[in-house]
Amino acid sequence: MRETVTSTHCPYCALQCGMNLTPAADGRTVEVSERADFPVNRGALCGKGRTAPAVLSSAVRLSSPLVRSAAGTLEPASWEEALDRIAEGIGGARAEHGADAVGVFGGGGLTNEKAYALGKFARVVLGTSQIDYNGRFCMSSAAAAGGRAFGLDRGLPFPLEDIPRTGCVILVGSNPAETMPPALRYFTELKENGGTLIVVDPRRTRTAEQADLHLAPRPGTDLALALGLLHLVVAEGRTDEEYIRERTAGWEDTRAAAMAHWPEYVERITGVPVPQLREAVGMFCEPEHAMVLTARGPEQQSKGTDTVSAWINLALATGRPGRPLSGYGCLTGQGNGQGGREHGQKADQLPGYRKLTDPAARAHVAQVWGVDPDSLPGPGRSAYELLDALGTDIRALLLMGSNPVVSAPRAAHVEERIRSLDFLAVCDVVLSETAQLADVVLPVTQWAEETGTTTNLEGRVLLRRRAITPPTGVRSDLEVLHELAARLGGEGSPEKRFPADPEEVFEELRRASEGGPADYSGITYRRLAEENGVFWPCPSSGAAAEATVHPGTPRLFLDRFATEDGRARFVPVSHRAVAEEPDEEYPVLLTTGRVVAQYQSGAQTRRVDELNTAAPGPFVELHPRLARRIGAAEGEPVAVVSRRGRAVAPARITTSIRPDTVFMPFHWAGEGRANTLTNPALDPTSRMPEFKACAVRLEAVRP
Repeated sequence: MRETVTSTHCPYCALQCGMNLTPAADGRTVEVSERADFPVNRGALCGKGRTAPAVLSSAVRLSSPLVRSAAGTLEPASWEEALDRIAEGIGGARAEHGADAVGVFGGGGLTNEKAYALGKFARVVLGTSQIDYNGRFCMSSAAAAGGRAFGLDRGLPFPLEDIPRTGCVILVGSNPAETMPPALRYFTELKENGGTLIVVDPRRTRTAEQADLHLAPRPGTDLALALGLLHLVVAEGRTDEEYIRERTAGWEDTRAAAMAHWPEYVERITGVPVPQLREAVGMFCEPEHAMVLTARGPEQQSKGTDTVSAWINLALATGRPGRPLSGYGCLTGQGNGQGGREHGQKADQLPGYRKLTDPAARAHVAQVWGVDPDSLPGPGRSAYELLDALGTDIRALLLMGSNPVVSAPRAAHVEERIRSLDFLAVCDVVLSETAQLADVVLPVTQWAEETGTTTNLEGRVLLRRRAITPPTGVRSDLEVLHELAARLGGEGSPEKRFPADPEEVFEELRRASEGGPADYSGITYRRLAEENGVFWPCPSSGAAAEATVHPGTPRLFLDRFATEDGRARFVPVSHRAVAEEPDEEYPVLLTTGRVVAQYQSGAQTRRVDELNTAAPGPFVELHPRLARRIGAAEGEPVAVVSRRGRAVAPARITTSIRPDTVFMPFHWAGEGRANTLTNPALDPTSRMPEFKACAVRLEAVRP
């Protein structure tokens, strides 16, 4: 007899689309069906979501621990042997070189419970400051800019349902038609309702084709573009002076910075014609309601934080943030990119989005954890800096839910650093390119085999439910941390402070987040199940009466911003060049991104036949003019060379890209690995690498 249908959520992007799962006849996988009651996707699913169960197959996923043998190969082993090897490897590095010789690297796809437990494990059991996660490569620039403007970072400060009801959206560096297809309906409905869509992207993507106006700036010039638009807003008298006076601070310096970026100057920098700049300002300023939404395009730059600040300044100057159906927001990429950075796996943060350097925050969290606040280490290295230190300062690494051999910038160098480690342990669902280099690989449960919470791009906390029993030989990440705490924690039975039950972990997370910026204390598993998710902040009422339960906060900043005085902050910024401008040797700009049928490093999606048929491998997208210059032909191999390495992939020749720019998707390993080329130049505030722009040259590959 088949089991009951389980209502849950997709394991991939930050939409966290609702879906129903029914165990298949073999009991080992599940069948996906529409779940129309979830408001984010209303039943719609992309190809990745529909085919997600394929990765549950025993032919695809790991089902036994692997330990590297004396001969250098990974061989099946018992859980006890594998866990003992990890304890020996990590413990040995710590004993010989100190606590900070052990690193921990997490992932934006981990549930809130796992992210919380991983951060706690690093700081309480290992005593290391060296923890960060791949979400640093996602929206850290937007988080930093949003924090300094509004006093609080939440990807979208309003629900997605507000988008079709606004008057105009400027969508900067985002391609939801391919990265999160069910979200495209919101922009389609916007236009059906009479609103307008402006897309900013160097490529004419599927999303840009839907736009009323497409601005195609040179990669790395989004900051200048935003400043040019703000200049025109001021020059044309379109600022909201009452709003600026009553709800903001810092306008005069920001205004002066913008006025130094006159339209003709901005056209020379960006390549966007002045008439298009003027048209964009008119479209954005004329309706009563409007939004600016950013994504990885402006954020993954060595000036990403300032770039996002420039777009926020444009929204503030026109009176948008903190008003109904208006404002600034960021479209988070990874499945739990929002929650993943709120609860402690980021180098400088404690649960509840508290700062690790704040004495009051340290005292609160230490009390929940039952440790001395002084025992908690300080902030550690950011993601790329941590990876760059492997094999030197950091001798052993525990890695969960990430594949930096493919996803990190300057990937060949990162692979070399990983290979130089004394010890590497990886917890993953599949044998990723990074896991292949490990000393121990632990097979862990997947989305359909475990219960846990995630937080989607709206700040909506969701409950993903277990639908099937995991295979024999597979354990959850929480069980792994429980067992390692017992082996590495010393006296006092630390494993008891690392429960394997996700709801028990969430109850502790609630207490740890209470009173913090990302307050989950009023959220319970029961509420998540009954209410289809709850928006944070959701403080606890401290009372049992149902009438006093906090409803959650779908819309932020309507009364005041989360700053001390309740005012939003303008941040004056000025254009500066990308870290690596083209020159005679490397005359072209490379930008990177995703395609609809693959996800992130491709570790899971590249194992799904249907998705591989749709997107079988990497490619180099280039303009016909550039193709003629180097003698490239459609489908023939092209070498892309940067100062960091060389990648080869078939040419895809199209007029949808600028003649001075090439594009490569970053989902593949091997010779077509786009991140072999990318520049790890870091934003000084967010520590985001410059994935979106680096200088390259192209060479047609002859037989």
